[in-house]
Amino acid sequence: MRSMVRVLVLLVLGWPGAAAAQVPALTSPETLVIDGVPPIPMSVDTAMAPYFRYRKAIVVAWHPVRREMLIGTTFGDAQQIHHVAMPGGARTQLTFFDDGIGGGQRAIPIEASYEPKTGAYFVFQKDADGKERYQLYRYDVATGVITMLTDGQSINEMGAWSHAGDRMAYTSTRRNGRDFDLYVMNPADPSGARLVAENEGTWDAVDWSADDQVVLAIEYRSAAESRLWRVDVRTGEKTAITPPGAEHVSFGDARLAPDGRAVYVTTDAGSEYLRLARLDLATGRMTHLTDEIPGDVENFAVSPDGRTGAVVVNEEGAGTLHLLDLQTGTERSVPKLPPGRVTHLSWRPNGEDLAFEMRSVRSDWDVYSVNVQTGRLDRWTASETGGLNAAALAEPELIHWKSFDSLTISGIMYRPPARFAGKRPVMINIHGGPEDEARPGWQGYSNYFLNELGVAIIYPNVRGSMGFGKTFMGLDDGLKREGATKDIGALLDWIAAQPGLDKDRVMVTGASFGGYLTLAVAAEYNDRIRCSFAGFPISDLVTDLEHTSPANQDARRREYGDERDPEVRAFLERIAPLNHAGEITKPIFIAHGRNDPRVPVTESEQMVAAIKKNGGTVWYIEATNEGHGFGRRPNVMYLVDAWAYFMQKYLVE
Repeated sequence: MRSMVRVLVLLVLGWPGAAAAQVPALTSPETLVIDGVPPIPMSVDTAMAPYFRYRKAIVVAWHPVRREMLIGTTFGDAQQIHHVAMPGGARTQLTFFDDGIGGGQRAIPIEASYEPKTGAYFVFQKDADGKERYQLYRYDVATGVITMLTDGQSINEMGAWSHAGDRMAYTSTRRNGRDFDLYVMNPADPSGARLVAENEGTWDAVDWSADDQVVLAIEYRSAAESRLWRVDVRTGEKTAITPPGAEHVSFGDARLAPDGRAVYVTTDAGSEYLRLARLDLATGRMTHLTDEIPGDVENFAVSPDGRTGAVVVNEEGAGTLHLLDLQTGTERSVPKLPPGRVTHLSWRPNGEDLAFEMRSVRSDWDVYSVNVQTGRLDRWTASETGGLNAAALAEPELIHWKSFDSLTISGIMYRPPARFAGKRPVMINIHGGPEDEARPGWQGYSNYFLNELGVAIIYPNVRGSMGFGKTFMGLDDGLKREGATKDIGALLDWIAAQPGLDKDRVMVTGASFGGYLTLAVAAEYNDRIRCSFAGFPISDLVTDLEHTSPANQDARRREYGDERDPEVRAFLERIAPLNHAGEITKPIFIAHGRNDPRVPVTESEQMVAAIKKNGGTVWYIEATNEGHGFGRRPNVMYLVDAWAYFMQKYLVE
């Protein structure tokens, strides 16, 4: 139950000696440390409440024998695993962890899968309090008993089941806390877990050969580079699959063909975009299968019989489902689907039912399945929109502007309802990653900012964003980091030229790397914005790289630059928002989770201290039980209420 309760706070009216008025206000959850945030009027929470009553559901796993599935959804304060026995059936909650299941950032989907022969149990991955030290657990269906399978200390990533169903391959940092080695275990008897191969860096186990002698693995070096390997389960010998000359090529995902002669991969080899390809293991010849479909293949799944490939393609921001006949290379017809973005494909073992999720401006994620033989579409969940009139919610607009170097940058804009007269204040919301992408979709509590505050929202895709080709994604790497900040400066110019937008009431916000850009913009363009809100931001790339989780360091250095190089270090220190805190004179709101392993909480703490030292106005919220993002409902609700009040005080009024 939500811990925010109505209390009475005495607030002095706006002149000396005036009588105090009793104003209902919120009490923050005990898990939040509040600094500089004034009492939040209860009226803000009351108005915001309808915008928090929506729900979503995500695909987790098909049952191996019955036409049933596991999904992820939230009925209490955190996301849990539920069982659904039929399309439209009741959601039966199976897990009841206080901190829920999923990634610390809470955008990470639930990882779980049934034992593939009988479904007597399923294995799932879970962290604790956002620390992202994932452990593997077994859930026994008959008893509901949950057993931890890993050591409780290392980071463990779920992998793939053997075809016999008696072993699972997974990766773990158990050896040194940094590198993801390959392990194999029988989840029914985890005491026999065995180290198969020592690795360097980040590796995932993604598939097994038909004879269960070889594991297919991916080594992720950065968002732009990865490598494929075959690992002999008996000897640990690793054999490179990646074709010669494939350095600086991305392999997003991979699966072995059922005959073991080829690997299906998504790769940008020879292209700006990720395409689905078939890599012949004997010859190394790569045949691209989606050349006729523009955009990144962001998700694919091969049917159990190897005949059909389901792919989701990012077509101008939409996630579109395509079905391919893998024998002929031709595209098959797809049943008519509701409008929205498709993601998270999962084949049922029968090879006919394909599960996926859909999201649109009108609703958050819901689970569907389609029978590829009959064309029948089934909706497994119908999540609530909290009583909001979904038909009246704002539609996205695609916008473009020229940056400082004439590069065209795009973004997505949502306008408030027409009842708001005059030029509207603007919130620029910058995605993280840095290689993520802003895409049209359900706005959740941001609908409050549109419908109740009358604020226009712009989601820019600055250089470095994915979805626009690998050249564009690399334009902010290393010593080119300032370009993304300047893209926002050019957006401020564009806003100033729009008749319906108020250039004098602009707010910038973002989280993670988007938080870094928020701080950078707040310093660089202080005179052109009203206020800013940075969630778990990087304030200095040097200190972040030095103190982030060892498991993240190598990949981050390839993206941001290696701070151990004197030239790179000097550049990163020169552009660090922390070193320009004195230039931030407009109000700023910062929030962070104390357990964040990616961006240490010290990044926010040192920024808050610097702004205070310079006499600036700063609100700060620190969650003692969160990591890289807020996931517990009471924390999120208080944070968003405070965000809304901050906007009322400094942007709207």
